[in-house]
Amino acid sequence: MALSNNDIFKKLRVALKLRNDDIMKICSLVDFKVTKSELGAIFRNENHPKYMECGDQFLRNFLNGLVIHLRGPMPPKAKK
Repeated sequence: MALSNNDIFKKLRVALKLRNDDIMKICSLVDFKVTKSELGAIFRNENHPKYMECGDQFLRNFLNGLVIHLRGPMPPKAKK
C-alpha cells in the first residue's frame, strides 16, 4: 500500500508540529500562494465531499519551502 501525497503531507505536518499559518508561511518562501481553505480540503478525510487531492506541484513547493525554512536561503554562488 503506497502513501499518497496527502498522507505524506499529513505526516510531515504532525511530525514537524506545523499549523496552517506555518504551512502558509513556508509556502510563501518559494512564492507559492496557498489559502487556509485549500489546506483544510487537503487535510480532510478522503470520503468528505470537499476533499482535495494534494498534487505533486503542491507537495514539491511545500518541500522546497521547508528546506529554506529549516536551512535558510542558499548563499549566492561565487563568481570565477
